[in-house]
Amino acid sequence: MSTSQALVQKLWNYCNILRDDGLSYGDYVEQLTFLLFLKMADEQSRAPYDKPSPIPKEYGWDVLLKKDGDELEVHYRHTLEALGKKTGMLGVIFRKAQNKIQDPAKLRKLIVDLIGREQWTSLTSDVKGDAYEGLLQKNAEDVKGGAGQYFTPRALIAAMVDAVAPQPGQTICDPACGTGGFLLAAHDYLVKHYDLDRTQKKKLKHGTFYGIELVDSVTRLCAMNLLLHGRSVSGH
Repeated sequence: MSTSQALVQKLWNYCNILRDDGLSYGDYVEQLTFLLFLKMADEQSRAPYDKPSPIPKEYGWDVLLKKDGDELEVHYRHTLEALGKKTGMLGVIFRKAQNKIQDPAKLRKLIVDLIGREQWTSLTSDVKGDAYEGLLQKNAEDVKGGAGQYFTPRALIAAMVDAVAPQPGQTICDPACGTGGFLLAAHDYLVKHYDLDRTQKKKLKHGTFYGIELVDSVTRLCAMNLLLHGRSVSGH
């Protein structure tokens, strides 16, 4: 089993436990999105990255780890509410966020044993991105289509991008981007088919890809999917 598959299986096994509490696959992946962002922000604030964290100190991962029982549930709920009022990537991922895991013991297990035991930043983009996309795929298989939302298989996405054949310097927009599959495929096509110079690589990372998605929960999944794949996108 590959590292990506092992991660998906590890995280997905716990979902089966949470489903007994009435949590849907979509709810579970959404909670993973919130916690992954908090964990990765904490990792990147430490050596060797030493980047400023976008998360206010009072809502950081280290504070979350110190909480237990009802205190953990209350703090996590307040964290989601506070971050949802922020601008930029924080606002995209945490907008209208709610804690769906009402059992503090199960929430702590997810934080400490599942998310907490992985060093997500040190994993390659392919491993952590593919692992997350594997969860999105499992969720899609369970949900199928609903409210006009349809999840396109990877093979079909690749075929459509091949047909469009994007070129360096073009602006690429998906007006119904869902979880970002087409944007990721277009990025990979450009990297694979062209020997990009320094300016083109910079343009590819900032200012090439744009996504529009009407549903908040799907928008946050897209943002995290792109982030874990090491991509940048402007979304609405």
